[in-house]
Amino acid sequence: MSKCSADETPVCCCMDVGTIMDNTDCTASYSRVFETRAQAEETLAALSAKARGVESEPCEITPVFKDVEGGVQLDIDFVFACEAETLIFQLGLR
Repeated sequence: MSKCSADETPVCCCMDVGTIMDNTDCTASYSRVFETRAQAEETLAALSAKARGVESEPCEITPVFKDVEGGVQLDIDFVFACEAETLIFQLGLR
């Protein structure tokens, strides 16, 4: 068995999922600068729809629009009920 602090099964070198995902990181963040506010709002709507498709309980979506040089910056925090939903949402964006 390797010198790993995680609980491993010696036969298959597997780890318990709780070792990797412990529900402490349930927030996915997004940030981008758009040329127009309309483009930023379109992206917010699209990402919100994706989050709604993953959630088991209502996802808390907090958008912030800021006027910056070159356009509008959109920062969004998506707070899910559990870390698995956060991971599924993030992987769905790739």
